[in-house]
Amino acid sequence: MTLTPAPLFTDVSPGPDTGQAHWGETSDGKRLRVVHWPLSGAKGTVVLFPGRTEYAEKYGVTAAEFAKRGLAVVTIDWRGQGLSDRLLPDRSIGHVDLFSDYQKDVALMMRTARTLQLPRPFFLLAHSMGGAIGLRACMEGLSVQAAAFTAPMWGIHIAPHMRLVATGLSLFMPRIGQGTRLPIGIQNASYVSLAPFENNMLTTDPEMYAMMRDQLAAHPELSLGGPSFIWLREALSETKHLALRAAPSLPCVTFLGSNERIVQINRVHKRMATWKGGKLQVMEGAEHEILMEKPQIRDAAIEDITRLFLGNVRK
Repeated sequence: MTLTPAPLFTDVSPGPDTGQAHWGETSDGKRLRVVHWPLSGAKGTVVLFPGRTEYAEKYGVTAAEFAKRGLAVVTIDWRGQGLSDRLLPDRSIGHVDLFSDYQKDVALMMRTARTLQLPRPFFLLAHSMGGAIGLRACMEGLSVQAAAFTAPMWGIHIAPHMRLVATGLSLFMPRIGQGTRLPIGIQNASYVSLAPFENNMLTTDPEMYAMMRDQLAAHPELSLGGPSFIWLREALSETKHLALRAAPSLPCVTFLGSNERIVQINRVHKRMATWKGGKLQVMEGAEHEILMEKPQIRDAAIEDITRLFLGNVRK
C-alpha cells in the first residue's frame, strides 16, 4: 500500500521522539492519519483505538509509558476527527454516515501496521467510542492476542427521562433532512475548551486537563465539537447490536472509573460478567479517561494492561 508523510505536532505531544505519521486511504476513499511510535527491540505493538473527538497527539504520553515497558504503539485519527478527512462542511460537528464505516478505518490501520512491519504480536487498547469499534473488530476476527478497554462505549449514558426523546430525534431528524445538525443543547466546540476543570467528566488530574487544552489551543484543527443526529442514531444502533452478541474468545481487561458519567455503566458490567477470560477493574475516584488520570490511577492501569498483553504472547 502507498503511505505518504503526514504532520505530527511534536510541540504539544509528550510522547517519544520517534513518532511518525502517515496518510493512508480507506477502501471508500477517505484520507486518514495513522501515527506510530517505533521502539527498538519492542516485544509487540499496542494497537490503540481512540475515542470520539480524539487525535493521535493526545496519546503521546501513553506511548511513552508503553515504551518504558517494551511495547510500541500505533494509533489513528478516525474519519471525521483529528487531521483525517472531516465528513461535513462544518468540520466542528462529529459525524459518520454508518457506524460500520469505522471498520474500514480499522482495516486501513491494520494494513498500515503490516506495511510498516510493526513488531508483532499486536494487542488492542480501545477507549470510549474506540471500545465500540474495537469490540466489533474483535468479534469479526481482529488479529490481536489480547484486548484492553477503558470506559468502552458499549452504551451511551443518557438520563432516563431523556433517552426516549434522544432516540426518537436521532431517528426522526435524518428523515426530514436534518441529520447532520447538532442535537439541542450540544455545542460545536470541544468539551475541554468549554468546561472548567472543576467537576469535569474526563479526569481528576489538572495537569492532564491542561495538556488537552494546550494541545487544542496550539492546533485548533484537531478540535471537534458535538456529534450529529446521524452519529447518535448510528452509535445507539451499534451499541444495541453489540449487546446482543457474545463476547469474543480473547483475554481481556476493562477499566471503568467509579465516577464514570459518559458511557452506560450497566452495559459494561453486563458485558464483562459474561466475558470468559475477561476482568473488570473499577478505578476508585477516576473519571472517564483512565489513561489521562492522576499518575497513580494511570500507572496502575498501564501496569495491568502490560501484564495482560505480555502474559498472552503466543509463540
